[in-house]
Formats: sequence, C-alpha cells, structure tokens
Amino acid sequence: MYKPGLHIISEFQVENPEELCAFSDVKNYFDSCIQNYGLEKVGEVYHAFSGGGYTAVVCLTESHISIHTWPEFNKVTFDVFLSNYQKENEGVTVSIHDGLLKLMLAINITSTKIKR
Repeated sequence: MYKPGLHIISEFQVENPEELCAFSDVKNYFDSCIQNYGLEKVGEVYHAFSGGGYTAVVCLTESHISIHTWPEFNKVTFDVFLSNYQKENEGVTVSIHDGLLKLMLAINITSTKIKR
C-alpha cells in the first residue's frame, strides 16, 4: 500500500550573501544527511555560477534534494522530497529542511508542505 511522502518547497533569506557563493558546506551537509539518515544517492550535480551563486540537485532512490542560490538577492530556493515507500521519512524531510536553515543561518520566507 502506498503511503505519501513529504515534499517541502521553501524560499530562504540569509544575512551574509557570501554564504551563497560556494557550495562546499551545503554539499557536505547533504552528504552527511544522506549517510546519517540511511538514504541512497543515485546521482548529483553541483554547479557554481561565475559571479556567484550555485545550483545543485541530488537524486536519491527516495526522490531528491535541490537548492539554488542568488547571493545578489540574499535568497535561496530549496526543496526536499522523500518518499515513504520502504520507511517513514516525514521526520527526516523536516530535519533536512530545518538543518539547512540552521547551517545557512537563514530565515524561512515561504514554505509549502505537500504530501504526495
């Protein structure tokens, strides 16, 4: 029987735009989450833009994590979706989202939670 997973789509604001120019801390955070929560990565792309900002998508067997930054506006868009096919991941989804807010010292501007 299918049990919907949680998809969180958010926009953050940060005080320090320099935090949005390099993805190494975020990549380390995503990798740590994947390992600590027993998720399975099947692919990833990280791309730094000349002049600042980056985009990243991490594909998981459970679904995905993605982020896009705009240092010129102190903005981040982020989404994480984890299915509940083999285990309950709703709490993990919330933890990844909330942990990224803390890592980036960000304020959550908007957030949408979808069960799907």
